[in-house]
Amino acid sequence: MLFMLLDHVRETFYLHLQVPDPMVVADTPPGLFFPRMLAHLCAPVFVFLTGLGAYLYASRHAGAAQARTASGFLWRRGLFLVLLEVTVVNFAWTFQFPPAKIFLQVIWVIGLSMLALSVLVWLPRKALLLLGLVLIAGHNLLDGLHFPAGHVMHVPWAILHDRGWLELAGVQLRTSYPLLPWIGVIALGYGIGPWFGKACDSAQRRRCLLMAGIASLLGFALLRTLNVYGDAPWLTGTNALQTLMSWFNVTKYPPSLLFLMLTLGIGLLLLCAFENAAGRNGLQMLATLGAAPMFFYVLHLYVLKFMYLAAVAFWGANQGQLFGLSSLLWLWVIAALLAVALYPAASWFAALKQRRRDITWLKYL
Repeated sequence: MLFMLLDHVRETFYLHLQVPDPMVVADTPPGLFFPRMLAHLCAPVFVFLTGLGAYLYASRHAGAAQARTASGFLWRRGLFLVLLEVTVVNFAWTFQFPPAKIFLQVIWVIGLSMLALSVLVWLPRKALLLLGLVLIAGHNLLDGLHFPAGHVMHVPWAILHDRGWLELAGVQLRTSYPLLPWIGVIALGYGIGPWFGKACDSAQRRRCLLMAGIASLLGFALLRTLNVYGDAPWLTGTNALQTLMSWFNVTKYPPSLLFLMLTLGIGLLLLCAFENAAGRNGLQMLATLGAAPMFFYVLHLYVLKFMYLAAVAFWGANQGQLFGLSSLLWLWVIAALLAVALYPAASWFAALKQRRRDITWLKYL
């Protein structure tokens, strides 16, 4: 959540220094490159934990009852998130009503992934894990497949794999997060659910997380070094730092095999490390943000938008038609101040969710 906040501060106050995907290493200063790399962890871990959370939600049941409970929850929550993306979240980014453009981003893809998983949960666990691995490992084989506008496959393929613009009733839609590999990620999250069940003790769980995380990172290092598959090739730079940046410069839209091996590998190791640190005050504060994720997500978007509008009103546009900060130090300062300022609201809402479990709609936030 904090890495996401950092990246959205960048998206708000550094639009004049936008970075493409993957980044152009020669044109991207390290002060922008490495915060963006930190933010790469967010979406894969969000989607992965969504699958894991769905398993834990339904795990009090067994057999067909578990699949039925998970499927119903995923279907309802997925539809809610899709609706939230195209209304409340998109308005936070654009402040346009009616909207001329709708950006279908991470909440959209989490919602669609949940809808897909609501069907896939009926598969045997091994089949679900295999499908997840195949989608993650194999979708880059489809990178060269494109369909022109007007083709019957243009719209579904733009949603599934080919990031681009669509038009519906005069409104432009940006498929920022192609869906196909994310279905693989949420399937893996659901598939590892038994690691967090009652039959798996803490030591066994940490061992599974550690082994899976290390295997993912070693696989990333091998494939990345060989430069044969899974992402755009890395290149030797003018110095060692640029070469290192190029080596780590992975593609997010859609998430390449190497992007997911790197980020999920780190995510699995973080889950292992956090379990060892359970109960520490610092981790409890971080967990508070995670206990009210959608509330914090929507809240910080609107706070950032009002901050940007206030800056434009006070200082005016100083970067062409945009207001922008010139020092990258402010990226970290603003993110840190916002994290402190928004924490009480997130803590209040997390406590409300815990206290009022009788209010059904609260669990969706």
